[in-house]
Amino acid sequence: MNLKWLIPITVISYLCSGFALAQLSPEQATAKEQGLILYNQLKPSYATPFLSIAAEAGDHEAQYFLAESLRKKNHYMNPESQKWYEAAADQGDLYAMIQLGRNDDSLCKNLQNCAPVQKPAIEWLKQAQHIAKPKAENGDAESMYIMYELTVDKYWLKRAADAGHPIAQYWMGIAEKQGEGFFLPWQRQDSIEKWFKASAEGGYPKGMREYALLLSEKNDMEGYRKWNEKSALTGYVSTIFEYGSDLAHEPDLYGYPLDAVKGYALIYLLKELDGGGGMQADVKDQLQKISSKITPEQIAEAKSFAKTWKETHPPLSFFPEKLSR
Repeated sequence: MNLKWLIPITVISYLCSGFALAQLSPEQATAKEQGLILYNQLKPSYATPFLSIAAEAGDHEAQYFLAESLRKKNHYMNPESQKWYEAAADQGDLYAMIQLGRNDDSLCKNLQNCAPVQKPAIEWLKQAQHIAKPKAENGDAESMYIMYELTVDKYWLKRAADAGHPIAQYWMGIAEKQGEGFFLPWQRQDSIEKWFKASAEGGYPKGMREYALLLSEKNDMEGYRKWNEKSALTGYVSTIFEYGSDLAHEPDLYGYPLDAVKGYALIYLLKELDGGGGMQADVKDQLQKISSKITPEQIAEAKSFAKTWKETHPPLSFFPEKLSR
């Protein structure tokens, strides 16, 4: 399995400055992969035992996502999640430093179970900025994006986007789509399209989806089909659902040739998301609609197709933001 598909963003270098990285055994690496798949499918409780194996072995990425899973499961940074954030931060993980720096401890104070901290939250943010800023000023796109997360200064988001960071490009497009920035009326849409196109070409599935939708608004259905399919091929849940629905003509909006068997298969794949994302009602409804159009033999063929797809394509993922709130 290709690990690049397991991380929530597609261009992560982790910026570990001079820290040794843990070497995982094959069993530990497999556990980490499975944990990341489940995490990206919004199943933090299921991900925890797998991520724990690699985290205990000293892998800072597993430590970070274990901390995220525990925090999400408990809805706040409890002592256990704090421990793993600190373990990752001690290895130079800037994302862990940022989460420690953002921590609002009001809930644990109310519950009277706050854990002792290594350092105040502001010190973690200062440490992250001390590491990231020189790299950003030297042209590193991810460090620029980290600086945006640290400062909430759109200057750094724009610099990261200009430097080719596809997630920064996506967020530039979203911000302008929501009305940010100053443009002449005919310029805004061109700028939005520029950012989403760059994000899509940079490999970010959410950018691909936004660019596809933008093309459909321009009545470029061929362009929509191209980028919607590309996004689905990454395992992105939203576009797999849309692609399957389009192929089955439920509804027929974008001019896909009818292929109800493949459409059923792609929607059927999403039954795997029984613990995350709240999609099962939509999946059940869509499968019922498509099954009314095809025979039991075709349904069996579709299920076989779904099995083959799963074995030959990246795992399903919601591609959650790495720095979740």
